[in-house]
Amino acid sequence: MKKLRIGFLSTAGIGRKNWKAILNSGNCVVAAVASRDLQKSRKYIRECQAENPFGRVPAALGSYEELIVSPEIDAIYIPLPTALRKEFVLRAAAAGKHVVCEKPCAASTAELEAMLAACKKNSVQLMDGVMFMHSPRLARVRQILDDDKSVGAIRRIASAFTFYPGEEFFNTNIRANGALEPAGSLGDLGWYCIRFALWTMNWQLPREVTGRILSQSEKLPNRPSSPTEFSAELFYAGGVSVEFYASFLAAGQQWVHVSGQKGWLLLPDFVHPFDSYEPVFEVNAKMIRCEAKVKCPPGADAARPGHATAQDARMWRNFADQVFSGSLNDDWPMWSLKTQKVLDACHKAARRGGPVKL
Repeated sequence: MKKLRIGFLSTAGIGRKNWKAILNSGNCVVAAVASRDLQKSRKYIRECQAENPFGRVPAALGSYEELIVSPEIDAIYIPLPTALRKEFVLRAAAAGKHVVCEKPCAASTAELEAMLAACKKNSVQLMDGVMFMHSPRLARVRQILDDDKSVGAIRRIASAFTFYPGEEFFNTNIRANGALEPAGSLGDLGWYCIRFALWTMNWQLPREVTGRILSQSEKLPNRPSSPTEFSAELFYAGGVSVEFYASFLAAGQQWVHVSGQKGWLLLPDFVHPFDSYEPVFEVNAKMIRCEAKVKCPPGADAARPGHATAQDARMWRNFADQVFSGSLNDDWPMWSLKTQKVLDACHKAARRGGPVKL
């Protein structure tokens, strides 16, 4: 089977999860890893291969440019800090490389529009790394939302995505550095909440948003602050409203609740399913299980991703299938752009202290 050759642009930690997902996709391989330090590339590959080995050891490269121009690479995975992504997406597109970009895709809507224009001009696919969008559970949720009897007309969507990493995080992690991650917890966690709300609303944009930075990291020399706790509300024409809470200061949670005129729907684990083999959701106090073709093996951790039926493997499989089709998926860039527009509006509303219209 022909396999899409993926190059990792940096040795970021999130890449380890994607490495395993690519291995389990069945139609992708990690072909190279690039770092500005060749020894880091080699160490990263050695450690990842020890846990999840590809038949052919990926090449270790000592510069990002070497990866971008390599004829042995079909697509580039970019998990760099948000403020640095635009440059490398533009360079990858110019080199004819397809792109999987971590989220948020860009530091601003204007940046993302430039990135998407470059990808379109060079006929390369861009997809953001939101794994839950590739879960088969979403199709079942959509059936329930559209059946006009289980939930009915939607009135309110509420969600929260939070975790508390400990105090050292705020001193050392890039997500507390406003120069690298200007949207902080809004970008890192709120992106998912916004994405689910937009998906639920069939990609309609709200007419107005409000936002509030509830806390932010300490401003240090050469390090601007960034939001560490953020809340927002989105308001739609017709009365539908959305609220979300994205925080590095509250214990781990990742739920979304949809309230309708006839009922309600709850996903207690909308980002990372508690059971990655058989994710569930609740409708009017009734549990609905989305059975996978492959059951969780005895003794295995059902919550652990990285197997063939998990949403992360499906994401990479879908990406490769799209590239091999020879056509571009226009929905994926649209999803990213609309999510970015709402995120930017929420951040702007928080900074100005008043609502922002879209």
